[in-house]
Amino acid sequence: MQARDVMTTHFSTLKVDDTIAEAVNRFRQASRDQGKKVFGMMVTDANEHLVGMLSMYDILLFVQPRHAGIWSELTDLDQAGMFEGLLGRVKHIQVGDLMTPDVVTITPDTHLMVIVDLMIKRHIRRLPVVEDEAVVGMVYISELFYHLLRQYLV
Repeated sequence: MQARDVMTTHFSTLKVDDTIAEAVNRFRQASRDQGKKVFGMMVTDANEHLVGMLSMYDILLFVQPRHAGIWSELTDLDQAGMFEGLLGRVKHIQVGDLMTPDVVTITPDTHLMVIVDLMIKRHIRRLPVVEDEAVVGMVYISELFYHLLRQYLV
């Protein structure tokens, strides 16, 4: 069993110069198109080569105020106004400024147990499948999980 057995070949990508607002809209559209929530996407260059990944986590990490942990103790703080200001500012930032540039990738021949190990040890939810520098698919942890369940428990 290899990556090719569980990878999806239907995926959306972002470009480095897309704005975060455009990226969020692409997340929404991809979620509708795929019938499941999309929490991150690959970022490709003009030649469709992988240059990074952008996830909702990357965006939330950027907009989280430094002292968000004490907000519940501050009763006189306009939390909604502060958060709205941060979100308004981020929508014009480019994907390339927030993306994770060092992406772990696999090949179509990568064994599923190697993929499981990578995902668990590195807390990865999605792995791009790359062959000859071209992105050919994506392995999602949920698809891998259900594939393994079908193989061994059902």
